[in-house]
Amino acid sequence: MSGITSDKPPLLEMQGIWKSFPGVIANRSVDLSLCAGEVQALLGENGAGKTTLMNILSGLYRADKGEIFIDGNPVNIRNPQDAFLHGIGMVHQHFRLVDNLSVAENIHLGWDQTPRILSKEKLSLRIKSLMEEFGLDCDPNAKIENLSVGEQQRVEIMKVLARGARILILDEPTSVLTPQEAAELFIALRKMTEDGRSVIFISHKLDEVLEVSDRITVLRRGKYLGCLPKEICDARALARLMVGAHVGEQKYQVKRSLGNPVLELQAVTALDDRGLTALEDVDLMIREGELLGIAGVSGNGQLELTEVITGLRRIQKGKILIREEDWTGKSAAKLAAAGVGHIPEDRTKMGLMPNLPVLHNAILREYRNPPIRKGLLLNKKPAAGLAARLVEEGDVRVPNIGTMVRVLSGGNQQKLLTQREIDIASRVLVAMHPTRGLDIAATEAVRRALIEHRNNGVAVLLISEDLDEIMTTADRIAVIYEGQITDSIDAIGANRDEIGMLMGGSKTAMRNRDD
Repeated sequence: MSGITSDKPPLLEMQGIWKSFPGVIANRSVDLSLCAGEVQALLGENGAGKTTLMNILSGLYRADKGEIFIDGNPVNIRNPQDAFLHGIGMVHQHFRLVDNLSVAENIHLGWDQTPRILSKEKLSLRIKSLMEEFGLDCDPNAKIENLSVGEQQRVEIMKVLARGARILILDEPTSVLTPQEAAELFIALRKMTEDGRSVIFISHKLDEVLEVSDRITVLRRGKYLGCLPKEICDARALARLMVGAHVGEQKYQVKRSLGNPVLELQAVTALDDRGLTALEDVDLMIREGELLGIAGVSGNGQLELTEVITGLRRIQKGKILIREEDWTGKSAAKLAAAGVGHIPEDRTKMGLMPNLPVLHNAILREYRNPPIRKGLLLNKKPAAGLAARLVEEGDVRVPNIGTMVRVLSGGNQQKLLTQREIDIASRVLVAMHPTRGLDIAATEAVRRALIEHRNNGVAVLLISEDLDEIMTTADRIAVIYEGQITDSIDAIGANRDEIGMLMGGSKTAMRNRDD
């Protein structure tokens, strides 16, 4: 693919950028050119080197080789402060906000233009002015902990823009947003570019890339493939460029004979971390060889549901049965030993230990058991054998099992976690947002693994905010709203609008179905 340049003069140029980590070359002589007033998408599958390249531009990493030019002048970006001085700001996937401070306080925190004499009123007025300038709306006095994810993201963007950023880098900005919040973000990005700022939009979501960008730069396995105007691109061609092969729409088998009940929840009620009711009289059943999808807007009890099933949260009343045996109140370790696997919502906080090697992460579920444990010590040969098998079966691309998990791409981290949990899930597999933030190839790999495990007779519970994922993957769809299962629908013939109404708490959809 040959590069096509804009007729606008480049604001930013990165030339011949190389960056390697132990056992991994993240960037291989990568070029990037950004014009003033444009949104440029940086597209590639997980592990393609997108975030590494932007971490170099924002001063978090130093390139091993290569040059960076701003307005045609060479610059040396040694740290984030240097990047800010050159008008470069990055908003990361994981926000860096202080939860118990207000919006205004977070934006002013560490800013050299923060008034020496602080007052709540003065800070709020300054932030309101910034909101009007940038087209980003949020309550200046609201605590971060009380904001939605979309509102928190706006605060992060304002922090960067307030410090004079001409180049805004957004790393997978829509991975945690609802469709409505994503649409609002795109409107704000267009206003920023109209005001002369430029945006680098890191993503793997092809529809969003085609919607919001002016040009699209594609990386594959650390290599620069070129830059194209979006007018000559389509989703299928971009997908082929990303993964190096034809990628079609994945079709999943959704109709199969089902066995006996494996997991049953009977009138389960549970509280959230604040002591409020998160689940109320939940009845749920999954059979052998069934994949049940839970659809719902975030915050309606999905997290508490997974924690109840996997032993991480105690219930106030009700019963949890596995194969008709009462497992209510059992610990997470006992449930795992009984064949309940858990792919948690946040792989880096709950599922994996990033600062340990693949070997240790692979054996997390088995290190107490022989032959992995020998007396009080780790039996290295069986441990290495288990890790190597999981890496092979999960198609985890890693130089060796001694590689630190933190240097793996998000997709490879998720494939390792998925395969480890599948390995122990002989009865039930609970998967919460298992493909969030993954590229096309990694998403298909994880979904295929869930389907294959279901085909082996295991009961699989899939919780996702991606309704398309649920509708194409699940056998049956249950809708959760305000901690209650409002309806259960066969996935074959399910109506998207109807499910959407149920997710919003509409009773009309249920009445129409009853009629």
